[in-house]
Amino acid sequence: MKPLKDYSFIRGVCHNPTLGLTKKELEERLDRELGYCRKLNLNSIRFWLVPEEYNKDPRGYLDIIETFIRKCNEFDITVMPILWNGNFITDFEDPGEEWYEKAGKYAGDVIGRFKDEPNILMWDVINEPMCNDYMNHSPAEEYDVRFEKIKKYIRRLFAIVKELDRENCLTVGHEQVRHCLSTDDLVDVICYHDYLGTRREIEGAIFDAERLRDKWDKPILNTETGCVGRANPYEIELELAQKHRVGWYVFNLISEGFWGDIHGLVYPDGTIRDPAVIAALFGFFRNREGGRIPVNANKEGHADRAVKRVEDVLRVEPTTLFMSRDKTTEEILDAAEYCVNILEGAEMVPMWNPPSARIEAFRRIPEEERDVYEIREFAFSMAKLLKEKCHIL
Repeated sequence: MKPLKDYSFIRGVCHNPTLGLTKKELEERLDRELGYCRKLNLNSIRFWLVPEEYNKDPRGYLDIIETFIRKCNEFDITVMPILWNGNFITDFEDPGEEWYEKAGKYAGDVIGRFKDEPNILMWDVINEPMCNDYMNHSPAEEYDVRFEKIKKYIRRLFAIVKELDRENCLTVGHEQVRHCLSTDDLVDVICYHDYLGTRREIEGAIFDAERLRDKWDKPILNTETGCVGRANPYEIELELAQKHRVGWYVFNLISEGFWGDIHGLVYPDGTIRDPAVIAALFGFFRNREGGRIPVNANKEGHADRAVKRVEDVLRVEPTTLFMSRDKTTEEILDAAEYCVNILEGAEMVPMWNPPSARIEAFRRIPEEERDVYEIREFAFSMAKLLKEKCHIL
């Protein structure tokens, strides 16, 4: 695909094909995962190729990648394959001609097989080449020297890819806008990543990228962003990208594995962790300006009734001398749920671990095996919290 003037239409996500599956298993998994992309109105996927997997079984590995790329095409999703990754460079010297020859063979097999696929958006030659221990732990006096070494390495890889594919678009996904200076003259699209921690910094990165766009007359694209563990909320990134008309790829589609606790749009089963992120994908953002209306969770007296329901279900009811009728755990859970639904609906509790999930966990346990004391304690704590949040004496 020849370079476009504007990539603001890109609504992408980082997502890798799962290895170790049969073709049928992979296709079934991709049908599910790409179905999420369709629901979320995502139109592009950026993914990492793994040279080490290719070296183990070139044909078998490329068969997996072919299944992935073609399945994406069935869902009208373009792809941006990443040929090499720079994150794991711990020490660096130019790898030498023998290594570059092998790199050319690998790139030749990949590009030769896929360059004519209709949904190839562009090749990302190398991901974050300046984001690694070699650069991050550099003594200040050595940084520029190390930068030039990596820059030379990137440009050598770029030359290999350019020789193999003179038609499709080429880029480099840099960790920071300032790193783009090492390849601005080579790439067709200036691509940067943004995991910054304040609105001012995030928008500042966009301003810096726009200056490079104007200087080089090349489009810009944010090819990796969004991380709750880096003070980099998805919804803020998406809001500012929409404001500046910058295309984007969020990291990543599925919350699972190593990055699952701080990244991801959906769980493998299609449920979600944060509805605000999903709303942001469709252009709806939290009101952080004026005119906010605080929730009056007890406007119609339901908080009062919910608290009383827990009080009633926890109250000892004598039936005869020395005897009382205990409420069932299901009755206690129903009362707790009445409180929980108000607390969650009004966002009075943290939703990263919603109390309703605990109710469902209790209900999955057979009645006769449930810990009655634990359930009573839970119901009591929910009623107590609701009283506090709704100012009930």
